[in-house]
Amino acid sequence: MLRQLECSRAIAEAVARCRPEVVCAYPITPQTHIVEALAELVREGALAPCEYINVESETSALSVALGASAAGARAYTATASQGLLHMAEVVYNVAGLGLPVVMTLGNRAVGAPINIWNDHSDAMALKDAGWIQLFARDSQEAVDLHVLAFRLAEELSIPVMVCVDGFVLTHSVEPLDVPAQALVDRFLPPYHPVQVLDTADPVSIGAMVGTDAFTEVRYLAHHKQLQALDRIPVLAAELAGLLGRSSGALLHPYRAEDAETLVVAMGSVTGTIEVAIDELRAAGVAAGAVALCAFRPFPLAALADALGRAQRVIVVERNLAPGLGGALASNVRMALRGRPIPVHTVIAGLGGRPITRAGLRRVVETAAKDELEDLHFLDLDVGAVERELARWGEQRRSGPSAENILRDAWRTR
Repeated sequence: MLRQLECSRAIAEAVARCRPEVVCAYPITPQTHIVEALAELVREGALAPCEYINVESETSALSVALGASAAGARAYTATASQGLLHMAEVVYNVAGLGLPVVMTLGNRAVGAPINIWNDHSDAMALKDAGWIQLFARDSQEAVDLHVLAFRLAEELSIPVMVCVDGFVLTHSVEPLDVPAQALVDRFLPPYHPVQVLDTADPVSIGAMVGTDAFTEVRYLAHHKQLQALDRIPVLAAELAGLLGRSSGALLHPYRAEDAETLVVAMGSVTGTIEVAIDELRAAGVAAGAVALCAFRPFPLAALADALGRAQRVIVVERNLAPGLGGALASNVRMALRGRPIPVHTVIAGLGGRPITRAGLRRVVETAAKDELEDLHFLDLDVGAVERELARWGEQRRSGPSAENILRDAWRTR
């Protein structure tokens, strides 16, 4: 049933219907509304039995989830931005121990300078920690992916991070359907842990492993990710059959079959891209798009198949790997290795900067003329950059660049 809901509230209700037994909470914008809503559900008795644990830091939040999962409980937490970096050591530990924790990441830029708005810097910083990473295209998919995440995590005994664009999705209010409890119960069976700490049969976990076994342990983590490539489409199809809508997949092509120029992206920007594609098609430009849902594991074969007939590929990145370009584009190039298809990186939307249809259309039209550079910064204020570079050359103590650029902007208003 559709209800007018904030996406964060709907995520919390979907998580509650997955019946977590432990929820660990430390607030950080923009995920706070999720754990606040879960706290209300626990207090009201709508989520029971469940232990809701307030902690003193993000590291503690995931540490408690780790312990709860290791003890055999279904565990959940949420974080964002610096919060994910704060818990980085535990992120690796949860994956290394093969614990099926589910965590929502409200994607937000990473400072300095401080910025609370959306990009994918946080997810990219820990993309290789061993977690599955699923990116939601819209609020409804953000809700449904959490149901999929618990099933996937527990089947493979591997943690899953559901990435939801901060503010753009987390704080949006729109008609959403939270899957009914009976449907969730049909899809997600009671939790039966693969491994569990038991005082009657004590064992050590996470103990020291030397050269004789460490490579094999890491290989098994890689093997689980490869298993997920097979299971995600199967589970997504099963969930779609129950819900009557498609949510979750390795990727979502859009008008891609006959496209000469294909745009690849993740997260909420894919909706804007699809509207821009429709406008370009109406103008006679053969463009299409592919929205990635699974970033880890990366669907190399599926993406290669989706992109194989294109003449060129544009990757719209909401993150920057300084000195390289973008993490997503590097993976796309791996999928197309050996094929003479140029891949252009477009850095866009950093720190929440709007990504407009007009800007996207210009990029695609330029690429269609084979005039787009390999690395392009969408809507970059070149003048502001040049003024700051000039300061670097003129003054040894030129001051902090962020403040200088802001001061210049204020002066020109």
